[in-house]
Amino acid sequence: MANSGEERVIDAVDHRGFDARRSNTGRRRAAWFIIGVEVAERFAHYGIGSNLISYLTGPLGQSTAVAAANVNAWSGISTILPVLGAFVADAFLGRYRTIIIASLIYGLAFLTSSAFMIPNTTEVTSSPSSFVNALFFFSLYLVAIGQSGHKPCVQAFGADQFDEKNLQEYRDRSSFFNWWYFSICAGISLVILVVVYIQEYVSWALGFGIPCVFMVISLVLFVLGRRLYRYSKRRQVEETNPFTRIGRVFLLAFKNQRLSSSELCIAELEANPSQDSPEELSFLNKALLVPNDGEMSCKSRDVEDATALVKLIPVWLTTLSYAIPYAQYMTFFTKQGVTMERTIFPGVMIPPASLQALISLSIIVFVLIYDRVLVPMGKSITKDPCGITTLKRIGTGMVIATLTMVVAALVESKRLKTAKEHGLIDQPNITGPMSIWWLFPQYILLGLADLHTLVGMQEFFYSQVPTELRSIGMALYLSALGVGSLLSSLLISLIDLTTGGDAGDSWFNSNLNRAHLDYFYYLLAVVSAVGFFTFLFISRSYTYRRVDGV
Repeated sequence: MANSGEERVIDAVDHRGFDARRSNTGRRRAAWFIIGVEVAERFAHYGIGSNLISYLTGPLGQSTAVAAANVNAWSGISTILPVLGAFVADAFLGRYRTIIIASLIYGLAFLTSSAFMIPNTTEVTSSPSSFVNALFFFSLYLVAIGQSGHKPCVQAFGADQFDEKNLQEYRDRSSFFNWWYFSICAGISLVILVVVYIQEYVSWALGFGIPCVFMVISLVLFVLGRRLYRYSKRRQVEETNPFTRIGRVFLLAFKNQRLSSSELCIAELEANPSQDSPEELSFLNKALLVPNDGEMSCKSRDVEDATALVKLIPVWLTTLSYAIPYAQYMTFFTKQGVTMERTIFPGVMIPPASLQALISLSIIVFVLIYDRVLVPMGKSITKDPCGITTLKRIGTGMVIATLTMVVAALVESKRLKTAKEHGLIDQPNITGPMSIWWLFPQYILLGLADLHTLVGMQEFFYSQVPTELRSIGMALYLSALGVGSLLSSLLISLIDLTTGGDAGDSWFNSNLNRAHLDYFYYLLAVVSAVGFFTFLFISRSYTYRRVDGV
């Protein structure tokens, strides 16, 4: 690890293209500008997503199952598309320019939705036309396109402000991921408490317009901070695109699969100490061999980078078992709240979607405890600079997520029992006597799970991909949540079809008093538990990627 006295930062330049100086670029001062634009993006995203199911089942008149599937599909695509945005950023535009373009698309999407598609009242007077539906979903997926460039680049660009080859900045970067999540949770809490209330009781159009204003303001602030940022050095003309470089490893490894290990290029073997002997060659190491057609072999660095990406696949797959339960808080958690007594204090009634603020508020509280108490304690015990490894942090969150689903199932069982006792089975529009306070534990537990798993996934995928592909690393974390949402949507549709839809005893009957969300939550608890034990098995054999100079 390099010492802190080095004035210039390796592999980084300032806004003029000169070598970045440690004293006046990057670190926390620059990171706060970047955190600001991400807070606004989360404010905008949750301005739509947090209460989307209420809009779909209200003004658009969709059934609970269809609305939940649509929310999960949109959420899934929104978090899968960043893989494409990250590719464009890492291969062509760079993170800074991609963030600016994505922010402009975001603003356009919100302007379109608030101006043309959202009714000025929450009262349903007639079924919306297919044209209105089409415009709404067009703007909705325009938001997804904006997020595809914004989401993977902003956090990677923020982490780029810390030099991992410098011991102090390496420690600060780990803390940055905690405070990053702390800040965006503060923004999410604000949007859920304020914007959701405006959408429910004032105007859907105004509720969608406010996030647009925030995006414009944040973009201006982001550009104003450009002199403080550290930018990754641009690839020289003669250097190969990282995607081409790593893709060539797979191509040559396939072509060389029949070559014997004795034909290994000795120079490359010596350059890569991790390859102790030809007998230990893996499939990708075959790319180090010189093909019979005279084509040049790959460099050991290329093989190491390709191997690092392949090693991430099993970890990524196991995190899907966390992403599926995670997708429920925007849909069924909210619909549960609709049927319950929502007066939390005398004269104070809250919209059901506002309970999502508990997730963010619990993260805000636990980040302080985690960063200031648990991490120092962990350092003294494990000697790890971050307290515990990122994989252990992810696994801890997966256990909490399993517990969350069990608690949610128990609460739903009690809600159904209460509705039956009070003769409300066939009166879904009448609020039951059970207080919405009963939902607080599952929201708080999910926040605690997020603090461990989501923040751990962000740091893990960022640090374990090749340096040139850090935007792709953040996109991998997001894509896991996206695929999880799509799987949740598919699972809901299949279960609804199997159990008879609204005409039968569907688990997702639009009359929640006849539905069985408790069965669904128990099923997700089993999925989460199986995923955790698989993750535990895989993570025990995982070897962390070593950073040059560390």
